[in-house]
This record gives sequence, structure tokens and C-alpha cells, in this order.
Amino acid sequence: MYNLWLDDQRLPHDVTWVNIPKDQHYSVVRSYNEFVDLITLRGLPKLVCYDHDLSTEHYHDIGKVSMSYDTYKEKTGYDCAKWLVAYCMERKIKHPPYIVHSMNPVGKQNIISYIESYNKSFQK
Repeated sequence: MYNLWLDDQRLPHDVTWVNIPKDQHYSVVRSYNEFVDLITLRGLPKLVCYDHDLSTEHYHDIGKVSMSYDTYKEKTGYDCAKWLVAYCMERKIKHPPYIVHSMNPVGKQNIISYIESYNKSFQK
């Protein structure tokens, strides 16, 4: 199994605002397509570290109350989370452990809420 790092710019050692295990190896992906391709190829990771904003167009919504998902050309970390939840749902498994290291508070909460909603429904 492997650890997956999703971020368009940073690496795990760059993140100091959340506790990221630094003594581990991460497979780094920079976009939605790379995220999907890696999981399709290697299977479910043991840990997923999510960033939300994967393109400069996403930065315009930082600090706003809601995100303009329908206007984005590039997909976000939230889209990656939704894809992985669907992947897990098809296989009838829980979403793996994850950390959201995004500095976008609305985007971060969207990812957490989506995954937690799925994991809670999975337990019932």
C-alpha cells in the first residue's frame, strides 16, 4: 500500500499547519486526472492527503462562503474526494484514512463533510 499526496504545488515537508507524517514516502499527484490514474493503477492508498485548490482559478474563491464549482475548468480536491468516495462505494469499502491540508477553509470543510457523510452511511 502507498500514501497519496494531492497538491498542485506543495510537498509534505512544506505543510506545517497540520500534522502530516513526514517519515513516510508519498506518491505525489498534482491534478484530478493524475489522482484518478494513480488509484486506478495502484488501487486504494492507505492514506490520502488532500489539497482543495489544484489550479490558480480556484484561488479566487478562497475566503468566500461558497465555492464556484460549476464555473471551474479544472477539477478540485473536492472532485477528487467525490471520485474516491464513488470508487469506495462501488467496492463497498470505507474511504481510507485521510488528512485535508488545504488552506481554503470552505474547500477543506467540503472535502471533510463529503467523506465523513459517506463513512457514516457506510457504518449503518
